[in-house]
Amino acid sequence: MSTPSTAPVARIKPTPDAEDSAAIRAAAADFQRAAAAVRETVRGKDAAVELALIAVVAGGHVLLEDVPGVGKTTLASALAAALGGVLRRIQFTSDLLPGDITGVPVLEAGGFRFRPGPIFGNIVLADEINRATPKTQSALLEAMTERQVTVDGERHPLPSPFAVLATQNPTDHHSTFALPDSQLDRFFVRLSMGYPDREHEREILRSGGLRAARFPAALSLAETAALCAAVDRVAVHPDVEDLLLELVSRTRSDARLLRGVSTRGAEALLRACRARALGQARAFVIPDDLLGLAQAVLGHRVLPRVEGERGGGERAVRAILAEVFGG
Repeated sequence: MSTPSTAPVARIKPTPDAEDSAAIRAAAADFQRAAAAVRETVRGKDAAVELALIAVVAGGHVLLEDVPGVGKTTLASALAAALGGVLRRIQFTSDLLPGDITGVPVLEAGGFRFRPGPIFGNIVLADEINRATPKTQSALLEAMTERQVTVDGERHPLPSPFAVLATQNPTDHHSTFALPDSQLDRFFVRLSMGYPDREHEREILRSGGLRAARFPAALSLAETAALCAAVDRVAVHPDVEDLLLELVSRTRSDARLLRGVSTRGAEALLRACRARALGQARAFVIPDDLLGLAQAVLGHRVLPRVEGERGGGERAVRAILAEVFGG
């Protein structure tokens, strides 16, 4: 297969009209303002900040997997503030019920009225999601896919924009439940914060720790909505589409994997690439976008042949990338 990775950028570069060019420049400026605001709080984790912002702007959800106390909750709070959104937090525990998330009908004078649950926010922090039972975790499926919840046969639309940022403790921790595959596939990206380096950790300690973090605003909710809408203006050349489809196809036949990437996963990668291009003020996607995002977007959507192998999905995707790109 002839890959676009070796083709001149001019070959895949469209000529956007004046309206698209202006919209993309404005959106890129807003993207960078929001990223800078989050980085003021989440220090030394620029790659994680950019990836989380790409996911939210693209209309996706984020799974943060790491040990407690490294800034996962801080990232969610900083994102909500930077984007002008309402933050809601749900602490997942083994006795949490689906109605505690979606809301329930309550009896008042004149009949029943729906009382919205904490899922009704712009950024919803699902903290320690894998401490709840699979039944309770499944209460998020409709919300994450359709941006609505159905209670007693009545549909209730969620705010826009809407994104779930779920934190997950390592599965070898006490009292955790593995996320079902259907749940994993609805997360746009999976990322790990990791421990800060020495100097950034020193800065955090000197400034009062994570509890003393400030959450500066950058955009209004209307500006965030316009930023999300601008993703659709980014063009994708057929050569880049072919490269993405080749990558996805190889995950479905690779001997290292029992299951490859779903069509939802392919859609997520394409949209993530568009959001990354937008953040860099480009009107078109390039192969480097695929290289930069494929592991985070696809790694949790594949099933390694070696059961329980931590990081096996990301390693397999990384190996397939090297094969497809010839590097």
